[in-house]
Amino acid sequence: MASLQSSSVIGSLAYSSGRCRRGMTRAAINMPKLRTGGGSLSLRLPARDLVQEVLDMGIGLSAATTSHVEKKYQFRTVSNVSDPMVIAKLHEIMEAVADRVEMHKNIGEQRDNWNSLLLTSINAITLTAATMAGIAATNVGGPLMALKLSSTLMYLAATGMLVVMNKIQPSQLVEEQRNAARLFKQLHCQIQTTLSSGNPTSSDVEEAMEKVLALDKAYPLPLIGVMLEKFPKTVEPAVWWPQHRQRQEERTYGNGWSVELEEEMREIVGVLKRKDTEDYLRLGKIALKVNKILSISGPLLTGMAAFGTAFVGSSHAPWAAIVGVVAGAMASVVNTMEHGGQVGMVFEMYRNNAGFFRLMEETIESNLNERDVGRRENGELFEMKVALQLGRSLSGLKNLAASSSKKGEAIEEFASKLF
Repeated sequence: MASLQSSSVIGSLAYSSGRCRRGMTRAAINMPKLRTGGGSLSLRLPARDLVQEVLDMGIGLSAATTSHVEKKYQFRTVSNVSDPMVIAKLHEIMEAVADRVEMHKNIGEQRDNWNSLLLTSINAITLTAATMAGIAATNVGGPLMALKLSSTLMYLAATGMLVVMNKIQPSQLVEEQRNAARLFKQLHCQIQTTLSSGNPTSSDVEEAMEKVLALDKAYPLPLIGVMLEKFPKTVEPAVWWPQHRQRQEERTYGNGWSVELEEEMREIVGVLKRKDTEDYLRLGKIALKVNKILSISGPLLTGMAAFGTAFVGSSHAPWAAIVGVVAGAMASVVNTMEHGGQVGMVFEMYRNNAGFFRLMEETIESNLNERDVGRRENGELFEMKVALQLGRSLSGLKNLAASSSKKGEAIEEFASKLF
């Protein structure tokens, strides 16, 4: 037992002496060199402690890495984290827009039924009254009074129904609801894109609200009080968008925009104003005049027929039967032309087409007037969007702008190839 203890002590001493010798060796290696000069020893130390320099470098690298990580984390926080209240508001607006799409769709179908049912009913009443007036003209005696009275009452009923129908123009109402449903669907898709493509802000919420209210004003649902004027004094393009906001700053170029692209867009706006918008307003005026004439002629003819039928059988009014029958037949033809041909819908279609081109003009001009190109739509994407809306290729759009620049107002080509 004592031998084991002595051997362990000797081993530990040998290990300790070995460590000391290694430490002394490293110390000897790291000792500065001693030089003798002039009988005195001089110790030559390095100008800067290497260890301290390495430590300083490590601290600097650590600080730089920490700063970079903090900046990166801060950027991710700003770019990826959205305000939950803004997202909730946009979802609420999107649900309201989807509900409006269904409302306008359902009411449009209902008013389309009005148009077809009223047209069929009024024509049936008118033709029945004309037939009864003709029969009454060939009879004398008791049935004469019954036929005359029935025919007159039916003509008067047809006159009243025609006045109401011509006032509300069901075919035009259907076109209004059809356009409203399409535009609300478009707005619904825009809000979905805003939610899925980036960070929505409070300005996106305000813009969506303004668009919803502008559409509500442009295409009202009620008939009483807020219904659009069906026979306006002047024909103007339909407006369903809020007013564009513009900021004036120092003009710069970038974001896909250049001087050539701006000149191209200005020429496109000029063609839209001189040709497309002006032409559809002209067609709208023609459709409005035709609709006015037909709307007045229908009730006037049924009223004349009722007046003539009241004198059927009188010896002093041989013309009464002719007026009662012919005017009733003509009223049926006029009613069919107006509501069967949906002249009111044609007028609304022209008005909305003019509004579409007016919206394009204002969109292009708002981008051109915005001097901060960073706030504009990307120039290349905007050019492609304009080309698609006009049914043209990019080269066709450039050719149109070049032709407009050369010919000016003498250009005969329209900007749109779609309609």
